[in-house]
Amino acid sequence: MVNHRLRGAMLNAELTPARLAAIVQVDIKTVQRWLTEDRVPYPVTRARIARATGELETSLWPALLLEQDDDPGCNAVHRIWPSLNAVHPDVWYALFSRVRRQLDIIDYSGRFLFEILDVVDVLRAKSAEGISIRLLLADSASIALEQRARELSAPWLADESAGVLRLLSRAELPMAVRSHQLGLAASSFRFDDTMIVNLHAYGAWPSQSPTERVLCGAGPLFSFYADAFERAWVMAV
Repeated sequence: MVNHRLRGAMLNAELTPARLAAIVQVDIKTVQRWLTEDRVPYPVTRARIARATGELETSLWPALLLEQDDDPGCNAVHRIWPSLNAVHPDVWYALFSRVRRQLDIIDYSGRFLFEILDVVDVLRAKSAEGISIRLLLADSASIALEQRARELSAPWLADESAGVLRLLSRAELPMAVRSHQLGLAASSFRFDDTMIVNLHAYGAWPSQSPTERVLCGAGPLFSFYADAFERAWVMAV
Protein backbone atom coordinates (compact mmCIF):
# COMPACT_ATOMS: atom_id res chain seq x y z
CA MET A 1 0.00 0.00 0.00
CA VAL A 2 1.15 3.53 -0.74
CA ASN A 3 2.15 5.47 2.36
CA HIS A 4 0.06 8.59 1.76
CA ARG A 5 0.91 9.93 5.22
CA LEU A 6 4.63 10.01 4.55
CA ARG A 7 4.08 11.44 1.09
CA GLY A 8 1.86 14.19 2.51
CA ALA A 9 4.32 14.99 5.29
CA MET A 10 7.12 15.32 2.74
CA LEU A 11 5.02 17.66 0.61
CA ASN A 12 4.18 19.81 3.63
CA ALA A 13 7.85 19.98 4.58
CA GLU A 14 8.82 20.66 0.95
CA LEU A 15 11.03 17.57 0.87
CA THR A 16 11.69 15.67 -2.33
CA PRO A 17 12.65 11.99 -2.13
CA ALA A 18 16.22 12.96 -3.02
CA ARG A 19 16.34 15.63 -0.30
CA LEU A 20 14.92 13.30 2.37
CA ALA A 21 17.36 10.58 1.33
CA ALA A 22 20.24 12.99 1.84
CA ILE A 23 18.96 14.14 5.25
CA VAL A 24 18.46 10.65 6.68
CA GLN A 25 21.49 9.22 4.87
CA VAL A 26 19.89 6.51 2.73
CA ASP A 27 19.64 5.77 -0.97
CA ILE A 28 16.80 7.46 -2.86
CA LYS A 29 15.48 4.03 -3.87
CA THR A 30 14.97 3.28 -0.18
CA VAL A 31 12.82 6.40 0.19
CA GLN A 32 10.80 5.36 -2.85
CA ARG A 33 10.17 1.95 -1.26
CA TRP A 34 8.96 3.67 1.92
CA LEU A 35 6.49 5.61 -0.20
CA THR A 36 5.25 2.92 -2.56
CA GLU A 37 5.48 -0.24 -0.44
CA ASP A 38 4.65 1.21 2.98
CA ARG A 39 7.80 -0.26 4.48
CA VAL A 40 8.73 0.85 7.98
CA PRO A 41 12.32 2.12 8.40
CA TYR A 42 14.62 1.17 11.26
CA PRO A 43 14.11 3.14 14.53
CA VAL A 44 17.10 5.48 14.09
CA THR A 45 16.03 6.34 10.56
CA ARG A 46 12.40 6.81 11.63
CA ALA A 47 13.50 9.34 14.22
CA ARG A 48 15.43 11.29 11.58
CA ILE A 49 12.43 11.29 9.23
CA ALA A 50 10.12 12.45 12.02
CA ARG A 51 12.45 15.37 12.79
CA ALA A 52 12.78 16.27 9.11
CA THR A 53 9.01 16.28 8.53
CA GLY A 54 7.91 17.58 11.92
CA GLU A 55 5.57 14.62 12.38
CA LEU A 56 5.24 11.88 14.99
CA GLU A 57 6.55 8.46 13.99
CA THR A 58 3.17 6.88 14.75
CA SER A 59 1.50 9.41 12.46
CA LEU A 60 3.75 8.43 9.58
CA TRP A 61 3.57 4.68 10.32
CA PRO A 62 0.37 3.81 12.25
CA ALA A 63 1.46 0.16 12.37
CA LEU A 64 3.82 1.22 15.16
CA LEU A 65 0.77 1.66 17.38
CA LEU A 66 0.22 -2.08 17.22
CA GLU A 67 3.89 -2.94 17.71
CA GLN A 68 3.96 -0.88 20.89
CA ASP A 69 1.13 -3.02 22.25
CA ASP A 70 2.40 -6.38 21.03
CA ASP A 71 2.44 -9.11 23.66
CA PRO A 72 4.59 -12.19 23.04
CA GLY A 73 2.06 -14.34 24.87
CA CYS A 74 -1.48 -15.38 24.00
CA ASN A 75 -3.42 -13.45 26.60
CA ALA A 76 -7.16 -13.63 26.06
CA VAL A 77 -7.99 -9.91 25.87
CA HIS A 78 -5.00 -7.71 25.21
CA ARG A 79 -6.78 -4.37 25.33
CA ILE A 80 -10.25 -2.99 26.04
CA TRP A 81 -11.58 0.33 24.80
CA PRO A 82 -14.65 1.83 26.51
CA SER A 83 -16.37 2.17 23.14
CA LEU A 84 -15.89 1.53 19.44
CA ASN A 85 -15.52 5.28 18.97
CA ALA A 86 -12.51 5.20 21.30
CA VAL A 87 -10.54 3.02 18.86
CA HIS A 88 -8.31 5.52 17.07
CA PRO A 89 -8.63 5.54 13.25
CA ASP A 90 -4.89 4.89 13.03
CA VAL A 91 -5.44 1.52 14.72
CA TRP A 92 -7.83 0.49 11.93
CA TYR A 93 -5.44 1.84 9.31
CA ALA A 94 -2.60 -0.18 10.82
CA LEU A 95 -4.65 -3.37 11.01
CA PHE A 96 -5.72 -3.16 7.37
CA SER A 97 -2.15 -2.32 6.36
CA ARG A 98 -0.61 -5.27 8.19
CA VAL A 99 -3.06 -8.03 7.31
CA ARG A 100 -1.36 -10.59 5.07
CA ARG A 101 -3.50 -13.75 5.04
CA GLN A 102 -7.05 -13.52 6.31
CA LEU A 103 -9.57 -10.71 6.75
CA ASP A 104 -13.00 -11.65 8.14
CA ILE A 105 -15.69 -9.17 9.18
CA ILE A 106 -19.14 -9.79 10.64
CA ASP A 107 -21.25 -6.75 11.47
CA TYR A 108 -24.64 -5.24 10.78
CA SER A 109 -23.33 -2.87 8.10
CA GLY A 110 -19.70 -1.93 8.81
CA ARG A 111 -20.68 1.59 7.83
CA PHE A 112 -18.31 3.23 10.32
CA LEU A 113 -15.31 1.82 8.45
CA PHE A 114 -16.29 3.80 5.36
CA GLU A 115 -16.03 6.96 7.46
CA ILE A 116 -12.47 6.08 8.48
CA LEU A 117 -10.95 4.50 5.36
CA ASP A 118 -11.35 4.33 1.60
CA VAL A 119 -12.68 0.83 2.21
CA VAL A 120 -13.29 -0.15 -1.40
CA ASP A 121 -9.78 0.86 -2.46
CA VAL A 122 -8.24 -0.86 0.57
CA LEU A 123 -10.15 -4.09 -0.05
CA ARG A 124 -9.25 -4.01 -3.73
CA ALA A 125 -5.57 -3.62 -2.86
CA LYS A 126 -5.71 -6.41 -0.30
CA SER A 127 -7.52 -8.70 -2.72
CA ALA A 128 -4.77 -8.06 -5.27
CA GLU A 129 -2.26 -9.24 -2.67
CA GLY A 130 -4.03 -12.59 -2.55
CA ILE A 131 -5.53 -12.11 0.92
CA SER A 132 -8.65 -14.13 1.76
CA ILE A 133 -11.45 -11.62 2.45
CA ARG A 134 -14.90 -12.51 3.77
CA LEU A 135 -17.51 -9.91 4.68
CA LEU A 136 -20.70 -10.91 6.47
CA LEU A 137 -23.25 -8.09 6.76
CA ALA A 138 -26.91 -7.94 7.75
CA ASP A 139 -29.68 -8.75 5.30
CA SER A 140 -31.61 -5.48 5.12
CA ALA A 141 -34.92 -7.40 5.10
CA SER A 142 -34.12 -9.59 8.11
CA ILE A 143 -36.31 -9.67 11.21
CA ALA A 144 -33.22 -9.38 13.41
CA LEU A 145 -32.18 -6.09 11.80
CA GLU A 146 -35.74 -4.79 12.06
CA GLN A 147 -35.74 -5.59 15.79
CA ARG A 148 -32.35 -3.94 16.23
CA ALA A 149 -33.62 -0.82 14.46
CA ARG A 150 -36.62 -0.66 16.80
CA GLU A 151 -34.59 -1.02 19.98
CA LEU A 152 -32.24 1.76 18.86
CA SER A 153 -35.03 3.93 17.40
CA ALA A 154 -33.04 3.90 14.16
CA PRO A 155 -35.39 3.05 11.27
CA TRP A 156 -32.63 3.79 8.74
CA LEU A 157 -30.50 0.76 9.70
CA ALA A 158 -31.99 -1.40 6.94
CA ASP A 159 -31.24 1.24 4.31
CA GLU A 160 -27.72 1.61 5.68
CA SER A 161 -27.00 -2.11 5.41
CA ALA A 162 -28.56 -2.32 1.95
CA GLY A 163 -26.50 0.66 0.80
CA VAL A 164 -23.21 -0.90 1.90
CA LEU A 165 -24.07 -4.21 0.22
CA ARG A 166 -24.97 -2.39 -3.01
CA LEU A 167 -21.72 -0.43 -2.91
CA LEU A 168 -19.66 -3.59 -2.48
CA SER A 169 -21.59 -5.32 -5.26
CA ARG A 170 -21.03 -2.46 -7.70
CA ALA A 171 -17.33 -2.40 -6.87
CA GLU A 172 -17.05 -5.99 -8.16
CA LEU A 173 -14.25 -6.81 -5.77
CA PRO A 174 -12.68 -10.29 -5.89
CA MET A 175 -13.80 -11.32 -2.41
CA ALA A 176 -16.66 -13.14 -0.70
CA VAL A 177 -19.63 -11.14 0.59
CA ARG A 178 -22.65 -12.72 2.25
CA SER A 179 -25.67 -11.41 4.18
CA HIS A 180 -26.89 -12.79 7.51
CA GLN A 181 -30.20 -12.69 9.36
CA LEU A 182 -28.74 -12.83 12.86
CA GLY A 183 -29.13 -10.78 16.00
CA LEU A 184 -25.48 -10.23 16.85
CA ALA A 185 -24.08 -10.37 20.37
CA ALA A 186 -20.84 -8.97 18.97
CA SER A 187 -19.29 -7.79 15.73
CA SER A 188 -15.82 -9.10 14.97
CA PHE A 189 -13.09 -7.87 12.66
CA ARG A 190 -10.32 -10.40 12.09
CA PHE A 191 -6.91 -9.41 10.73
CA ASP A 192 -4.82 -12.60 10.64
CA ASP A 193 -4.14 -13.40 14.32
CA THR A 194 -5.56 -10.16 15.70
CA MET A 195 -9.25 -9.55 16.21
CA ILE A 196 -11.24 -6.47 17.19
CA VAL A 197 -14.50 -7.44 18.89
CA ASN A 198 -17.26 -4.86 19.40
CA LEU A 199 -19.72 -6.10 22.02
CA HIS A 200 -23.47 -5.46 21.67
CA ALA A 201 -26.10 -4.90 24.36
CA TYR A 202 -29.81 -4.23 24.20
CA GLY A 203 -30.58 -0.58 23.47
CA ALA A 204 -26.90 0.40 23.23
CA TRP A 205 -25.29 1.70 20.06
CA PRO A 206 -22.25 -0.31 18.92
CA SER A 207 -20.27 2.92 18.68
CA GLN A 208 -20.80 3.40 22.42
CA SER A 209 -20.20 -0.23 23.43
CA PRO A 210 -17.01 -1.82 24.83
CA THR A 211 -14.53 -3.05 22.26
CA GLU A 212 -11.78 -5.63 22.75
CA ARG A 213 -8.54 -6.41 21.01
CA VAL A 214 -8.01 -10.17 21.09
CA LEU A 215 -4.58 -11.50 20.14
CA CYS A 216 -3.17 -14.83 18.98
CA GLY A 217 -5.01 -17.18 16.67
CA ALA A 218 -4.21 -20.07 19.04
CA GLY A 219 -5.87 -18.49 22.07
CA PRO A 220 -9.20 -19.87 23.37
CA LEU A 221 -11.07 -16.55 23.23
CA PHE A 222 -9.81 -15.86 19.72
CA SER A 223 -11.00 -19.32 18.67
CA PHE A 224 -14.36 -18.68 20.34
CA TYR A 225 -15.06 -15.67 18.14
CA ALA A 226 -13.46 -17.23 15.05
CA ASP A 227 -15.65 -20.32 15.38
CA ALA A 228 -18.72 -18.12 15.82
CA PHE A 229 -17.87 -16.39 12.55
CA GLU A 230 -17.56 -19.74 10.77
CA ARG A 231 -20.98 -20.87 12.03
CA ALA A 232 -22.56 -17.61 10.88
CA TRP A 233 -20.79 -17.84 7.51
CA VAL A 234 -22.22 -21.29 6.82
CA MET A 235 -25.75 -20.09 7.61
CA ALA A 236 -25.49 -16.93 5.48
CA VAL A 237 -26.36 -16.51 1.81
